[in-house]
Amino acid sequence: MRKLIGMVRLFRLELSLAAGICVAAGQILALGGLPSTRVGILGFLCAFSLSSAAVILNDYFDFEVDQVNHPDRPLPSGMVSRSDVVVLTVVTTLIGLVAALALGWDVLVISIVFWLIGVLYNWRYKESGLLGNLMVSASVAVTFLLGAITVSEPWSGIVWVFSMMAFFIDLGEEIAGDAMDMEGDKKRGSRSIALKKGKAFALRVSTALWSMVIVIGFVPLVLGWMGTGYLIMILIIDALIMFFTIRLLRSESAESGRQAMRGIYLGATLCIVAFLAGQFIW
Repeated sequence: MRKLIGMVRLFRLELSLAAGICVAAGQILALGGLPSTRVGILGFLCAFSLSSAAVILNDYFDFEVDQVNHPDRPLPSGMVSRSDVVVLTVVTTLIGLVAALALGWDVLVISIVFWLIGVLYNWRYKESGLLGNLMVSASVAVTFLLGAITVSEPWSGIVWVFSMMAFFIDLGEEIAGDAMDMEGDKKRGSRSIALKKGKAFALRVSTALWSMVIVIGFVPLVLGWMGTGYLIMILIIDALIMFFTIRLLRSESAESGRQAMRGIYLGATLCIVAFLAGQFIW
């Protein structure tokens, strides 16, 4: 039972579910309605599985660092073994790629590219600083575009706006996360912005990136693409970004800082879900 709980925790479900939700959002935004049941399920399964593979593999390569930064995680705490992590990574990868193939060769190629980016990041580029941050943020942003591609609408303007917002939200979170993990990052020789320029500078960069999200969010309104429901969603997301950014800047511990960042990520995801649901309810 302890091992089973540990394996479930490896998925970091809020991240994997968010990836699946973003693909579904890309499909709905691109179509202006629901995709077919088959395409919807396969798109969600593809993103959920490949995102899971990336975060699970991350724990394998981060074992020594997590002993310092996150000793309660399943691997450093002894709930699972490194071989368990490898097996689970292989299984989730195969499920994700099979789902991608069922959606078409273009979806499969994009999925393989970003799966490889995830592997390279975990294996070699996590310590590279900004380059590693960009690799992760691009992988998050592509989920919206992947959703649009699965329904043959790759150039949907509103989908690209959501993709850009996701990119800058995640990039800010990655840089701020490095500022919270400085002790462990020193151990692995990271070249993060926080270690090179200081924690305060890294948090200012994150704040600037989240400010860009607020600006980008108003583009569909200026162009007349979206209406009142979208405006309400954007105002709520903006309020959450400002609230949790202030909490992050005032945080006195790494744990409270991580909680603030998690608030931005989960808050934005829930707002997107509520907005999309509202399109059908209203």
